[in-house]
Amino acid sequence: MRVFITLIFCAGLAACGWESPPVPPARESGELVVVTRNGPTTYYEDAQGNYAGLEHDLVMLFAKEVGLKVRFVVADQYNEIIPKVLKRQAHFAAAGITITEDRKRRMLFSTAYQTVQQQLVYKSGQAKPNSFKDVIGKKLKVVAGTSYAERLIQVKRKYPTLTWEEVDNQQTEDLLASLADGEIDYVITDSNIFQLSHIFYPELEVAFDVGRPEYLAWAFPKDGDAWVYKKSIEFFAKIQSDGTLKRLQDRYYGHLERLQQADVIGFLSKMNTVLPKYRAMFQEAQDLTGIDWRLLAALGYQESKWDPLATSPTNVRGLMMLTEDTADAMGVTDRLDPKQSILAGAKYLLSQQESLPPRIAEPDRTWFALATYNVGYGHLEDARVLAQRQGLNPNAWPDLKKTLPLLSKAEFHISAKHGYARGGEPVIFTENIRTYYEILLKFAKPHRSFFTPQVRENQSPKRKQLAS
Repeated sequence: MRVFITLIFCAGLAACGWESPPVPPARESGELVVVTRNGPTTYYEDAQGNYAGLEHDLVMLFAKEVGLKVRFVVADQYNEIIPKVLKRQAHFAAAGITITEDRKRRMLFSTAYQTVQQQLVYKSGQAKPNSFKDVIGKKLKVVAGTSYAERLIQVKRKYPTLTWEEVDNQQTEDLLASLADGEIDYVITDSNIFQLSHIFYPELEVAFDVGRPEYLAWAFPKDGDAWVYKKSIEFFAKIQSDGTLKRLQDRYYGHLERLQQADVIGFLSKMNTVLPKYRAMFQEAQDLTGIDWRLLAALGYQESKWDPLATSPTNVRGLMMLTEDTADAMGVTDRLDPKQSILAGAKYLLSQQESLPPRIAEPDRTWFALATYNVGYGHLEDARVLAQRQGLNPNAWPDLKKTLPLLSKAEFHISAKHGYARGGEPVIFTENIRTYYEILLKFAKPHRSFFTPQVRENQSPKRKQLAS
């Protein structure tokens, strides 16, 4: 009876917020416990149902390096993260934590892996504030427990009447959405968060930088697992020197600065007015190929702005801008028929994807396929050979972005098997599609796809296995 009562009592404590005990040493348990937060710069579930995010990828690489499993603890609120670290309920936090003087007194930090700048953001069309003096009396919000709140306390010494609201049930990304909707006047955010959010809310602008640049790092308890901390220092030194860190950062941020504000505004407008006419066709193409309809729609927009009658001076035609040879190979009888064009474009993209060597992993594999769709497989292979010659990774999109443009220069294409190519175009082509795809992932619902027996028969062995 006593045991039974104790169990109920403990369950009651858990319901009331009972704290979990400190984690055991990682080598003893065989597991790294890492506290993080859900968000596009840290840890999230992607369109394929896999976990992604810069922090997620870094932690998974680190765990592989030290030979341990990982258990992520996703904090409900930002201001829960640091207390969990201080109470040793995780080995460390990988959650976009800024190094501040106050935090350095309480915790240890890994080597910094990213530089960010705090920025005051406002909605264009409103008066642009030039300093915090112009913010006084306005509705300013920040997330509780962040370095933004710490910085505002310092700013208040100069502007004693400055006020703001700290919220603990929202992320900074949520506040930026509220700002775009006109519900608040200003938000303070880090430059990397604004960079990712700006493609969704092009009407937002940076008013001014707040303070000096800061650095993001993993946060460790001072009395925590010393071995894990030591290994993290070695890990970051390694990935900085071998280029892995730069490639990861490019994966999440490398495509965001190519489109102008007008490009994004135009896309958002047509997403609501034009795309609904073709949504079912793109979803049918997903049923046929297994490729996310939103990626296919992003490809179609880059090709023709979803104009089924589009025609180039070189007679590339239709919504997916098919050449005559590609249309013939895909069985298209009318390139100006949007349904035929979309289905053919999807099949052609799938064929390019499946022609790539198996060692090219996602998401790079998709970016390679898009580049091939634009420039052709032969030129892509030339760029991969050139990457290998230059000591770069021929299977990584960030490195191929460097070598593809070189194919337009005589000193490089003279020795290339397929000769000259306007190699800068597939880079722009692919990076633009990546941005459009990100927007659609946020605003357009996924499609639950299916594979018919007839389609299954036409699939490659690998895709048949995935469909089973």
